[in-house]
Amino acid sequence: MLVTGTGTSTGKTWVGAQLLGAWRAGGHTVAARKPVQSYDPGLETTDADVLAAAAGEQPESVCPGHRWYEVPMAPPIAAELLGRPAFSVDDLVDELAWPGGVRYGLVEGVGGPRSPIASTGDTVALGEALKPDTVVLVAPTELGTINAVLLAASVLDDPVVFLNRYREGNPLHARNARWLRDRTGLDVVTDMDALVSRLS
Repeated sequence: MLVTGTGTSTGKTWVGAQLLGAWRAGGHTVAARKPVQSYDPGLETTDADVLAAAAGEQPESVCPGHRWYEVPMAPPIAAELLGRPAFSVDDLVDELAWPGGVRYGLVEGVGGPRSPIASTGDTVALGEALKPDTVVLVAPTELGTINAVLLAASVLDDPVVFLNRYREGNPLHARNARWLRDRTGLDVVTDMDALVSRLS
């Protein structure tokens, strides 16, 4: 499956790690892939570190070492700034390798669906190349959620929308979720256990 978000800092990696952990706890073989990542070198962990820990893999298996760009910008922009070679979506797809026996394979994009992931495209282009069984769109539950979800979902193939940091007792959260369900026809999930069940 492909995991993307309505933008940066939506909780894509956290959601991916929760899914992987739940499936592993259920006895399934899982693997995570982050084809490329850019990051703040001052942070203790990267997305690849978090996903690797959840999947029981090494960070370099999740994201190849030469695709780590230590500048917090879109990866192709970070690569250019660092003086490293440009790369394409096809390059990222060609570098994806999965171990045998994987029941659940999870690929995480960068930023939002239209954030550049390579010099030739974005996470939408990555999804078109990978043709995942499922796309998960992670959105923070806040003011602007409806707009962000509709814009992102419009360029994705029938995503499952997960409203992250949802609190049932919050009127804004509840009404946003109800609006999206009742008026858009999107598959909206607000609880992690329910998301695990839906995707399983």
